Amino acid sequence: MLFRTALRSVAPRALPRVQPTRSFLTSLPRRSDHQEPLLQGPGGKTGEVPTDFDQATGLERFELLHKLKGEEAFSLEPLEVPRLGTLSDPIMVFSLDNERIVGCTGFPVDSHDTILFPVGKDKPVRCPECGCAYKVDFQGVEHDDHHH
Repeated sequence: MLFRTALRSVAPRALPRVQPTRSFLTSLPRRSDHQEPLLQGPGGKTGEVPTDFDQATGLERFELLHKLKGEEAFSLEPLEVPRLGTLSDPIMVFSLDNERIVGCTGFPVDSHDTILFPVGKDKPVRCPECGCAYKVDFQGVEHDDHHH
């Protein structure tokens, strides 16, 4: 019994305490963040039912802000195709992304059902029905890496 009492008093001093020498974080903290402001509403107030404007975020808020100005946020007009696009002179399609989905109705317009297909900025793509060629006219930021 005397031996156990002696061990209890010595044991805590015999084992050194281990202090962590490094952080377990695997990513560096961001010190400067130069981003566009978030499209975020003020949120709902306590005791009130929030409106769409109060809680809309992202593209929905972007569209609401444009409607308040009396403008359309997105171009909903059909693409004018005054000629048959060729591989050497394709119909250019405005886009803020590297790729866009095009709906071709043929040349002359409405000569076949709408066919949807992806078009990129690198090379023209032909419609499988009428052969009209389309290519993206890229107007966005070249290395915009915050998309999926």
